[in-house]
Amino acid sequence: MDTNNPLLTAAELPPFSKIKLEHIEPAIETIIADNRAALLALLADPLVAAEPGWDNLIARLENLDERLGNTWSVVGHLHSVQNTEPLRAIYDRCQAMVSDYYTWMSQDEGLCRLIGTLQDNADQVGLTPSQHKVVEDYMLDFRLAGVDLDAAKKEQFKVLEKTLNTLSSKFGNNVLDSTKAWSRHITDAGALSGLPPLAIEAAAAAARRKGKDGYLITLDFPSYNAVMTYADDRALRQAVYDAFVTRASDQQPLFKPWDNREVINEILKNRREMASLLGFESYAAQSLAKKMAQSPQDVVGFLEQLIQHSRPHARAEFDALQAFARNNGLDSLQPWDTAYYAEKQRKQLFDISEEELRQYFPLHRVKQGLFTIVGKLFGVSIVPNTTYDTWHETVEAFDIFRDDRLVARFFLDLFPREGKQGGAWMDNCRSRRRLADGTVHLPAAYLACNFSEPTDTAPALLTHREVVTLFHEFGHGLHHVLTQADELRVAGINGVAWDAVELPSQLMENWCWDPESIRLISAHYKTGETLPEVLLGKMLAARNYLSGMQMVRQLEFGLFDFQLHMHLDRLDEHFVRNTVLDVRQRTAVVPVPAYNRFENSFSHIFAGGYAAGYYSYFWAEVLSADVFSRFAQAGVLNPQVGGLFLDRILARGGSRPAKELFEDFMGREPSIEALLKQRGMIAA
Repeated sequence: MDTNNPLLTAAELPPFSKIKLEHIEPAIETIIADNRAALLALLADPLVAAEPGWDNLIARLENLDERLGNTWSVVGHLHSVQNTEPLRAIYDRCQAMVSDYYTWMSQDEGLCRLIGTLQDNADQVGLTPSQHKVVEDYMLDFRLAGVDLDAAKKEQFKVLEKTLNTLSSKFGNNVLDSTKAWSRHITDAGALSGLPPLAIEAAAAAARRKGKDGYLITLDFPSYNAVMTYADDRALRQAVYDAFVTRASDQQPLFKPWDNREVINEILKNRREMASLLGFESYAAQSLAKKMAQSPQDVVGFLEQLIQHSRPHARAEFDALQAFARNNGLDSLQPWDTAYYAEKQRKQLFDISEEELRQYFPLHRVKQGLFTIVGKLFGVSIVPNTTYDTWHETVEAFDIFRDDRLVARFFLDLFPREGKQGGAWMDNCRSRRRLADGTVHLPAAYLACNFSEPTDTAPALLTHREVVTLFHEFGHGLHHVLTQADELRVAGINGVAWDAVELPSQLMENWCWDPESIRLISAHYKTGETLPEVLLGKMLAARNYLSGMQMVRQLEFGLFDFQLHMHLDRLDEHFVRNTVLDVRQRTAVVPVPAYNRFENSFSHIFAGGYAAGYYSYFWAEVLSADVFSRFAQAGVLNPQVGGLFLDRILARGGSRPAKELFEDFMGREPSIEALLKQRGMIAA
């Protein structure tokens, strides 16, 4: 072992400050070579062949998975938060190696037979229910990797998987590059009329970082959102909108080098061939093999049911917004006007604005309140740890204690910067695992967002939308780090059905709307006053403002994704665009210009894990609204209900099917009624 390579040295947490680019490829090559040799030795072990069991088979496989997984998670994380051209090239080469390794392993018929024998003898060898689920997941993975294919088709499958990984990476890089490439340099402060002072300060800071005077508007979400919501200059709003919705497309001359149109077609072509090889009628059906939903028809029916409930509300909301805009001198409401006039209408209807609210949500107070809420609900305490190595000076690290015992760790990376992808996400840093000697490897998580940064005159102040985002991602983190599952493949988010993995994250959003909780997370950044009752009442009254429009927008994404992957037999050069237009006609109420190419930057389904799975957000929101109804009945900070949720869902991870866990907690099957009530679409 190369002891000079920090990626080859076992460590509880990654030694970020010691990792250099030249360490990455040799580490991945070494670990994969070691794993291959170890796997061949395992397959040749006569004791394993005679009597495959947990300790002599699965535990040894977990050793291999943990070593490679820990290292690869660091590389993938750095690729997301410190993306550079040299790192991209290294990442792409390593991703191909990792993909080859896992495909080789999952297509090994000998290994499949051994685990199949263990599955058949599960009761005799005394597998626990959690271990049984691990074995079942292995067998499903074998099938989905083409273990039953002949040699030629196995090789074809390997090529498809490697190609898909390369294409997905290219898609994401194109989105990142086109997002970062565009900016609007403004020297006349008058052009920023309407923007809040903090947004103007942020634009000035962005200009200074680039060595410019004046102000810089970018497509990073805090900047984009501020312009679309507050800028009085309609031409500026349209310019920013046009750039944002044409990212990675041929509709913007600047973005043509990163046009994702052919990348999308190649991704879909490869997915179609993969599904066909595995014997699925569609890629959508293949995707559902590891989800709660039983069939593509179930998913489409679910989405159409929600569209039926929400579209009339969305249409009425948009008609009212159009009338409001006309009364304020605008003849035709366009997409670059919607957020601007919506904010003005919100102000008129509820006498409240996001900018007014954000003064009460300084980041440090929101974090402190979030940790207090989590402590009350789940009996844990969260303590900063400044000794942990991080990848950037603004990143914070924390320990989580339960009964005065360290149980987990997490990192917070909350501000945008050069080379960091947009959006918000949680990712696995380390997974929990109990070894045969009783030693427990503790879980750790990365939580990343892109919030408005501190300025020269104010700390980081969050919009309420950003507060919700932080709670959402923290819910994912809790799911991963509060697990008590002892087996690597079902600990935390591992092994959880993809359409249920959003349950804890969406559940946590509810505390952002609870009066008692809001008192814990709010404090005016100058006076320390918690959110006044009057403002709180207005905020709660405005909760479902334009909820129908927001809902159909997300349903458009979900239905587009699923229809796309259900009907890849129709794939040609016009298929994607035609699918967008067809779905939009069935869902959208806001007119969309013909040049809009949202699909070219739809990273969730082309560069993330949500292909034929974007519906999961609503599927899980039904679950989360239902679960929260139980908290609401008992008191939202009730530690008994929180403890029950911890024990029956969070702690279980992927150790049992998600439907069983939900029913274990609720005592019944899910219902959409709670969601419709929460969204204000039926009477509470």
